[in-house]
Amino acid sequence: MLYSMYEAQRAFMAPMRYLTQTSKALNGHPLGPFSYTAFGRALEAGMEVLDGVIKDRGKPDWEIDEAVTPDGPVPVGFEAVIETPFCDLVHFSRKTKRKDPKVLLVAPVSGHYATLLRGTVRGLIQEHDVYVTDWKDARNVPLSQGFFHLDDYIDLLMTFMRHLGPDLHVVAVCQPAPITLATVALMADMDDPSQPASMTLMGGPIDPHAAPTVVTQLADARPMSWFETRCITRVPVFYPGAFRRVYPGFMQVGAFIAMNPDRHFSAHLAMFRHLVEGDGEEAEAKQRFYDEYLSVMDVPAEYYLETVERVFKERQLPRGVMEWRGRLVRPEAIKKTAMLTVEGEKDDISAPGQTLAAHDLTVNIPEDRRRNHLAMGVGHYGIFNGRKWRENILPEIAKFIREVS
Repeated sequence: MLYSMYEAQRAFMAPMRYLTQTSKALNGHPLGPFSYTAFGRALEAGMEVLDGVIKDRGKPDWEIDEAVTPDGPVPVGFEAVIETPFCDLVHFSRKTKRKDPKVLLVAPVSGHYATLLRGTVRGLIQEHDVYVTDWKDARNVPLSQGFFHLDDYIDLLMTFMRHLGPDLHVVAVCQPAPITLATVALMADMDDPSQPASMTLMGGPIDPHAAPTVVTQLADARPMSWFETRCITRVPVFYPGAFRRVYPGFMQVGAFIAMNPDRHFSAHLAMFRHLVEGDGEEAEAKQRFYDEYLSVMDVPAEYYLETVERVFKERQLPRGVMEWRGRLVRPEAIKKTAMLTVEGEKDDISAPGQTLAAHDLTVNIPEDRRRNHLAMGVGHYGIFNGRKWRENILPEIAKFIREVS
């Protein structure tokens, strides 16, 4: 019902989209009577901002065709080396003779596409051979493909790590940090020959109670029945994944915006001002961010609910009670895999302390093969994107990977 109402709203807004596009064209045309007036510029800017809010968005393109390596610019290819119903392992192949460290970048399953990590990939690909978990929109996965549980996520990561081999370095951004830690712990406990050489955990909820945020407080305040009834719906019949139970992407991004409504309103107001003043570059930068930020996908309901319950409410990993298919997850089993944790000082999603908690669990990683980096003045998004990511965080990760290779 909820999904159908959302689709009806999208259909209802379609004429408004035509209006915004027509108004932009008329008021922005050099021969238009209002194009050189303050009123015309303001109307065009308003239509531009409104159009950006209401337009439909699909999966964004990676937009990575070239990598600037120490040997100079090289072309980049994009290919899926393993395809599964819910996620593909994608390789950014560079046409270079360099033998760089192999990196698996684990993207979040949190409503956004893996392309949200475009800046992360662009940074890593300069001196690393990069693979990414490219998650699929659950509304496009037929019910015949089965379900996707948290244990299935661990299965998937094991498959990818075994395919890429023991010389692999894993980088997990945000939500997959505890799942990545659990996967490496299980492989260590099995003495799996494909245990990764290192793992970098960035801004993830290893122990949500170590530094409570709005996200952790919501998980604690509501019973699981609330999440079941308020957050889960079925995919409408006109999608390939018809009748699949999902946490819709539009609800996920709505929750993100609701956490900081003033910030997002101010950003759109600033975008309007830049357009009126003719500062297209600043306006375009903000618009590009929101084009990515508002491009969302549906998450399998079973995975979402288990994450809320097992990761946030019950804190199974830090309490030492997490299991995978009946087998206890033992982070203390990790001895061969080096570990770097990265936190942002101003992170209001996974606050400083949540990721650092991984060091209290992995007691058998030697001190000279573990490290924590606190990025000053950096919020959640800035941990993996933007100038501070490129200048302060990426060099730390690259240095660590080379030291432990």
